[in-house]
Amino acid sequence: MKTRLGCLSHKSDSYSDFTAFLPPVQEKAPKCMKLSTDEVVRWAESFDVLLCNKYGLAAFRAFLRTEFSDENIEFWMACEDYKKIKSPSKLMTKANKIYEQFIDIQAPREVNIDFHTRELTKQNLLEPTTSTFSDVQGRVYSLMEKDSYPRFLRSNIYIDILNKAQSQRQRRSF
Repeated sequence: MKTRLGCLSHKSDSYSDFTAFLPPVQEKAPKCMKLSTDEVVRWAESFDVLLCNKYGLAAFRAFLRTEFSDENIEFWMACEDYKKIKSPSKLMTKANKIYEQFIDIQAPREVNIDFHTRELTKQNLLEPTTSTFSDVQGRVYSLMEKDSYPRFLRSNIYIDILNKAQSQRQRRSF
């Protein structure tokens, strides 16, 4: 019980080392990430730029975990993978899995959507297509872009990454 309560006592920006959440680096690369300052600064240009960068996405996921809202990015990523499925039988299986995990009432990773969207998505499951989750994914994306993304850009996680990239740049210029 103490351990569980202990993790709740941390502030959302309390991670001083974000690297544990980032994808593993190749063995030849040094332990610390070699992100360019320009690359990290570009994450602040748009939410799409952040999501298209694997390290930006990993850092954003780490941030959402600290806010206990990582189900949003996990759902968005599941939808992105779902759109790539070609087989109708696999579409059906994956659609039901996504619905049960993220959309159904009291799903283990339930995303915050309105009743109408939930019902429309349930109807779409009868004949799933690659756009079955488009409405829900759009709402979750919009929520992250308008709410979580600005907080991420002000978070210690982002600021630490930016500072580390800038200090690496300065070390290389000497």
